[in-house]
Amino acid sequence: MNSKLYIETYGCQMNFSDSEIVGAILEHNKCTLIKDVEQADIILINTCSIRENAENRIFHRLENLRHLKKKNPLLIIGVIGCMAERMKDDLIAKEPIVNIIAGPDSYRDLPKMIEMVKVSGQAVETLLSEEETYGEIMPVRIDSNGVSAFISIMRGCENYCSYCVVPYTRGKERSRDPETIVNEATYLFNHGYKEITLLGQNVNSYHWECADGKMINFSSLIALVAKVSPTLRVRFSTSHPKDFSDELIDTIASYDNICNFIHLPMQSGSTAVLKKMNRKYTREWYLDRINAIKTRIPDCGLSTDIIAGFCGETEEDHQQTLSMMKEVGYDSAFMFKYSERPGTLAQRHFPNDVPEDVKSRRLEEIIDLQQQSSLENNKKDVGKVFEVLVEGETKRSDKQLFGCNSQNKVIIFDRAEIKAGDYVNVKVVDCTAATLMGEIVS
Repeated sequence: MNSKLYIETYGCQMNFSDSEIVGAILEHNKCTLIKDVEQADIILINTCSIRENAENRIFHRLENLRHLKKKNPLLIIGVIGCMAERMKDDLIAKEPIVNIIAGPDSYRDLPKMIEMVKVSGQAVETLLSEEETYGEIMPVRIDSNGVSAFISIMRGCENYCSYCVVPYTRGKERSRDPETIVNEATYLFNHGYKEITLLGQNVNSYHWECADGKMINFSSLIALVAKVSPTLRVRFSTSHPKDFSDELIDTIASYDNICNFIHLPMQSGSTAVLKKMNRKYTREWYLDRINAIKTRIPDCGLSTDIIAGFCGETEEDHQQTLSMMKEVGYDSAFMFKYSERPGTLAQRHFPNDVPEDVKSRRLEEIIDLQQQSSLENNKKDVGKVFEVLVEGETKRSDKQLFGCNSQNKVIIFDRAEIKAGDYVNVKVVDCTAATLMGEIVS
């Protein structure tokens, strides 16, 4: 093949992990990964379908790539991932510059699809699998800082939240052999990586039955990974509140190198809205899990996801979300207006009846409240000393370095005789809502 390959990734951490799997598959088939799109023979765009604007960005990007196709008619352009799965027919009909359309479970077929394009001009494969995990493939690390890396531990989702397309674009939930996960973590650590994040649509659902009948759940798995080395930090994403067990909380508390940070999507503070979202927990259950975390891991960082203006959301429902935010006191949050996705349970059964101006106003109130919470929490860290894993220079100045503490907060400090991958103790001296500023202490 001997082709120059450029991969462009949109969306979540799972997509970046998938791009690294794709890179490994195609490198094995004589493709060379490059960073200059203008020089590419093959351009693959790894897509997201979570929100409508994510898909619109891809169509806009394809428009921008037309000049490259015009300059080089042999250029192969592929759309892969969730959007390829969901919008195959639209891409075929509307985007003649697209040669490859490959769903998330079709990446092994990409070498064959590239050869098909050279003969027939187009190749399409979007069948979902009930077994594919890419478990034995060692991903290449694209745009890696050499310090932190992602490891996918499972694929698919069967929660069927009423607003979400993931079960339809990524298929049934299936877990990866824990031995391959531990082997990948060991490989990364032996090659200088100091932090890994275990990824899944719902990591709490991870389960694997060993040959001897022993069951390994997520609590057992994260402990196995933590045992690779006490100097290897372990994070995970994403957790579903309905499955967040006391066992997992205790496991996190038991290992110093499992980071004290949990992303626990709330989505709404109203039990009525949560029921309509098919989240399978109540406001009271969610708060019980938060209280259990705060009791067992007192210094745990917390982040969440919040949707403003879901179908039928009343002003009282919105106020319950704001009150939940105040009660929990999140360090950070991903906050969005509800975006109706075709084919979801919500699109089929519930009218998208909250006016856009009301959605926007509610989202603005959520963002303003979160900004206050983030700043208040960061102010509490001023004067504290944290162990920080150095990730590199800041974008603004090569005279400053940055890294994260266990609670996943970014800390900036003046350069010293240290390098990316080192651990340093940093005392926080100032802050903004987004960042801590500190100085190295012995």
